[in-house]
Amino acid sequence: MKEPDLTARLGPLTLKNPVLTASGTFGYGLELKDFCPPAALGAVIVKGLSLSPWPGNPGPRMFEVPGGLMNSIGLENMGVEAFVTRALPPLLAAGATVGVNILGRSPEEYGRLAARLAGTEAHFLEVNVSCPNVAKGGAAFGGDPRAVDEISRAVREMGGGKPFLVKLTPLVSDIAAVAAAAEGAGAAAVSLINTLPGLAVDLARRRPRLGGGLGGLSGPAVKPLALRQVWLCAQALKIPVVGLGGIMTAEDALEFILAGAEAVEVGTATLIDPRAPLTILEGLKDWLRREGLPNLGQIRGALRI
Repeated sequence: MKEPDLTARLGPLTLKNPVLTASGTFGYGLELKDFCPPAALGAVIVKGLSLSPWPGNPGPRMFEVPGGLMNSIGLENMGVEAFVTRALPPLLAAGATVGVNILGRSPEEYGRLAARLAGTEAHFLEVNVSCPNVAKGGAAFGGDPRAVDEISRAVREMGGGKPFLVKLTPLVSDIAAVAAAAEGAGAAAVSLINTLPGLAVDLARRRPRLGGGLGGLSGPAVKPLALRQVWLCAQALKIPVVGLGGIMTAEDALEFILAGAEAVEVGTATLIDPRAPLTILEGLKDWLRREGLPNLGQIRGALRI
């Protein structure tokens, strides 16, 4: 039997397969190369970048909870200039398809980031309007369709035509309306969901477990919510949807694809096993072979409720 076709398409982008890394869980793309060669994946989405370096939140920054992981990294990063000059060239040389996650405190900052990356060989941007671990911006932007529209337009106008995804927060009453704002402003796709804000408590110390106080919950505990939000967006949009949230196995990834996702991002699983994205990719191939299906399009969006 012919090998399954795993091609995924995000607007003008054609990816070799639908397995991407979730921003913040694969570093700047090469830290885990000995376990998971970046060129083998559909794309590597790197750690979120701001205009200037951000120090992030104080430690502890991660704490394991039943069914998942709490984190309060606070978007620590090297800044876009250091990434473009130091980290991007070797990642491209390694054969990776590169997505750059960007974050800012205003639409103007997002636009300036897009402008700086427009002339690089990065393949696409992921516009983070949904991180719960910063004091200003983040989820506050992602919950407002007008803010999502304004940021997306700034990225489109300043980004030199580079395709971009908008990464959405689940903390909205109508996720489809927010996603539609991104679609209307020119996004090639949307990705969802980002982490859920939460609190882990140290009873003995009467303090939060995380140095930043509140944090974001990821892992298997968020998967049912993520599946619902992905399904809602896939029903409402013409642009592709990238699903993430608790994807630990190939079966998890297949559920997101069945719900309508064109591609998936693997995050927390990689922190447990750095080979997880590759294992999930091989699992998708094996499942298609067993089912006798030529590609994932045979099941994509086939979920009926």
